[in-house]
Amino acid sequence: MPNSQEQDYWTTRYKEDRIGWDVGHPTTPLKTYIDQLADKSMTILIPGAGNAYEAEYLIQRGFKNVFVMDISAFPLKQFRKRNPDFPKSQLLLEDFFEHEGQYDLILEQTFFCSFIPTDVNRNAYAKHMAALLKPTGKLVGVWFDIPLTGNMEKRPFGGDKKLYLKYLSPFLETITFERCYNSIPPRMGTELFGIFTKRKSF
Repeated sequence: MPNSQEQDYWTTRYKEDRIGWDVGHPTTPLKTYIDQLADKSMTILIPGAGNAYEAEYLIQRGFKNVFVMDISAFPLKQFRKRNPDFPKSQLLLEDFFEHEGQYDLILEQTFFCSFIPTDVNRNAYAKHMAALLKPTGKLVGVWFDIPLTGNMEKRPFGGDKKLYLKYLSPFLETITFERCYNSIPPRMGTELFGIFTKRKSF
């Protein structure tokens, strides 16, 4: 069952429209990556999907095995209204850390930056991401490249490449992790784009 405190927090944010990270469409780094994908049968998970514009874009491009996860029912219902033919079984109202499955691709849209940035949370994220990937699967996405302050209330939380790799590297091999060259103008210089695979030793 989803963590009720986190569930209530995010439901309130969505209902009050306090979702400044939401730009109303898939952002360029992920859209550009999706445009390069050829295998329409791959299984794709989008955790912490929110309004899930990336999922909508994938559907429009013919991908069938797309799973949209959020801890709050509110954005999932909004997504369903916009995409009434989307399979209900692929809308997951779940706590990411309790989810079980195996995926070819997990798309990350600053989901990591939504958790209170403790060592416990960030290590658990990296370990569980690796566990959810098939042996040849990939974690691909965007992380905010902004200072991590001591304010534990102001989400999304930030970090930099070195800090993120501290948590990701024990479980995931880095294919690329660099400053986004194609961020939308308001976010230019504040995003990292990464592609990771599961470590063979994990």
